[in-house]
Amino acid sequence: MQQSPPHPGHPPVLNAQASPTTQGKIVIMYLLLAAHPQGAAIQETSAEGTALSEPQPTGLTELPAVVRGLESRRPRWIWNRTQDWYPALLDAGVRLERCHDLSLCRTILAFSEFTAHTDYARNASQPAVDEESGMVKAFAPPPPPADQGALFEAPAAHNRAPGPEELRTEFAAQQQAVKEAADGHRQRLQLLLAAESAGAMIAAEMQHSGVPWRESLHEEILRRHLGLRPAPGHRPAALESLCIELRALLNSPKLNPDSPQDLIRALHRNGIEVSSTRQWELKESTHPAIGPLLEYKKLSRLFTANGWAWLDAWVSGGRFRPEYVVGGVVSGRWASRGGGALQIPKQIRGAVHADPGHKLIVADAAQLEPRVLAALAQDPRLAEAARGKDLYAGIAAQGFGGDRSKAKIAMLGAMYGATTGESGRLMPQLARTYPRAVGYVEQAARDGEAGRTVTSRLGRSSPPPSERWLRSQRSTTAEEQRRADNLARSRGRFTRNFVVQGSAADWASCWLAELRRRLWALGAAGSPTGELVFFLHDEVMVHAPEAAVQACVRAVEEAAAAATDLLFGTVPLEFPVTVAVVDSYDQAK
Repeated sequence: MQQSPPHPGHPPVLNAQASPTTQGKIVIMYLLLAAHPQGAAIQETSAEGTALSEPQPTGLTELPAVVRGLESRRPRWIWNRTQDWYPALLDAGVRLERCHDLSLCRTILAFSEFTAHTDYARNASQPAVDEESGMVKAFAPPPPPADQGALFEAPAAHNRAPGPEELRTEFAAQQQAVKEAADGHRQRLQLLLAAESAGAMIAAEMQHSGVPWRESLHEEILRRHLGLRPAPGHRPAALESLCIELRALLNSPKLNPDSPQDLIRALHRNGIEVSSTRQWELKESTHPAIGPLLEYKKLSRLFTANGWAWLDAWVSGGRFRPEYVVGGVVSGRWASRGGGALQIPKQIRGAVHADPGHKLIVADAAQLEPRVLAALAQDPRLAEAARGKDLYAGIAAQGFGGDRSKAKIAMLGAMYGATTGESGRLMPQLARTYPRAVGYVEQAARDGEAGRTVTSRLGRSSPPPSERWLRSQRSTTAEEQRRADNLARSRGRFTRNFVVQGSAADWASCWLAELRRRLWALGAAGSPTGELVFFLHDEVMVHAPEAAVQACVRAVEEAAAAATDLLFGTVPLEFPVTVAVVDSYDQAK
């Protein structure tokens, strides 16, 4: 299976929109946007970070007009954090084509294996990562050169934002780190930085546009499931009715089903020996209280996570506007801050409804991660299985006697490190059928167990071992060795999936950026176009006028093909997207 990095000698498509050329070379105008005592300052710089003009101060009130005028020259804007500047520009009606987000790019370059040998990476502090969730807590910047003030000091601690000179110094250091990457890695890193920065702009634009949300439909859904809106501090009628039923079935007149401790005690008194109130564990019991309890838990989640209080807080003017956190997970996946944007439950998706004269285009990259694994491992047999719309059916036909469910369990087990139960029993068959794919994730697991880092296709690397992990490996007793082995296996499971999930996140970032560029081109050409309003790992949603639907669907599909080409070159592997044109989100599934 032949594959190659993005075509050498040609700029990535994400960078193709450039200023006029000089002697056949693409010339891009780089403009720094930084804090200044007058409000803001703009300075032109070279691609290497050399100042080409003096900083031009401007007040924040005048900034949108100044930026709009400069945008006609199609520059790449360089700023510390997109969210510091772009939302206000969007509110003023100014949309920008591209940027370089120094904060996001710093995170990638400081810890990428592609730049590990550079001074930039050697001077970087380790990332703070939550070991349970994988969420990035904070990333400290590289220390400044000797005898200079600290670069990019945290605003919360120092109450100031970096100025033009600091931005230019940091930009130059980042460009140098990319330049020092090996030839085969340099272009991948450039693509990742461009895609990540585009993602920051897309996140701000989606928050500005908002997800179309019918408040009346949401309230109707709540009434249907829960009853009328209760007074503060009271349960809705449906929950109260279930609570009364549970108290009777469990012979616990004062039971509070919302208290896990109270509920566990009541279950134990009735012979239901469970260690938690998780759904899978409760389902193992046949007690008549289990059915009402599971229904209570489902409705309680709806009430607390997406009930009337959520609707009041997060939806206004017919739009849900969450705050996305680009690269919020170490693998490159996005997170969200408040509102639960990445967990819109099926119960309320009917409230996500297109405006009159518009449609929702919901596109899903089918079985993205196993397809990415086939490309990473250059496994021709798995690539062959992926040629149909349903990869798991293809795997089943090749090695599991046509049993799709077994094929899916085996593949997910390989990617997530499930070595026990049915997944463990099926793994030998999967390894015999796809030795290169299984070998690829097995090697990633061994690297993690040994304390090494692994890297996505475009250059995002897993965090180094934590101090707790390092301490555990210096064990002296049998019990300590057992704990050390458990931690090593846990890290191996993490790195096993990181190479696949991280590369899938690379693909999705390029898909998003390419789709944004194509939608932008439609609008620039005077054609009706849609706008990106939602993104969830491998799914995008475009809100489009009915006249623009077909053009937007083509843009979605062409962007997916372009993302595949950017990451893997020409490969005999399909990355299909399933597209649904609907009035409401619930119709897409």
